[in-house]
Amino acid sequence: MSVSVKICGITTPEQALMVQQAGADALGLVMYRNSSRYVGLQQAIAVRAVIASDVLCVVLLVNADKEFVKQVIAEVKPDLLQFHGDETAEFCQQFDFPYIRALRMHDDLDIGVEAKAYKSAQSLLFDAWHPQQYGGTGERFDWQRLPRERGFNLILAGGLTPDNVAAAVAAVMPDMVDVSGGVESAPGIKDPIKVRDFIQRAKASN
Repeated sequence: MSVSVKICGITTPEQALMVQQAGADALGLVMYRNSSRYVGLQQAIAVRAVIASDVLCVVLLVNADKEFVKQVIAEVKPDLLQFHGDETAEFCQQFDFPYIRALRMHDDLDIGVEAKAYKSAQSLLFDAWHPQQYGGTGERFDWQRLPRERGFNLILAGGLTPDNVAAAVAAVMPDMVDVSGGVESAPGIKDPIKVRDFIQRAKASN
């Protein structure tokens, strides 16, 4: 079965329709104000309205307060939340809602310990470490740090592009690849050709 593809940082309904037509399996909406791909509540609802039932809608949050998380669940109605900040396992679990836990690959990250702590997560997403940024850096990390044998769904992110996604899939064998900046012409503006090439190359590579 080919790898699934998530296109993150969707900012308009038009982008959402374009990436779905290109074959994306999941779309990510960034509801984090410090991101150049930030969408507010009403815009997120508008984008959500055009996402097909067979495509996953994922809302990315970074250190959001509990009440805002509940509001997102109630009003945006995503399929999954993606906790991309410093959220504890207890925080992520309290909503009784499917979630992805993003882990940024700093040097002393113990993947086994994290996988055990977040065993209730639907998937673990691995992204590059940056001391000032929670994702969206466009930077890669050493894919060899990721285990080939594992007991969790693995999403690979961090610096992926149409040019390197096939090698990434071959090296890591992830369940899903996640891209944002690597398919953009400018922050928050997805490039249709890059999106199409990324999806085709990812899915042809395994």
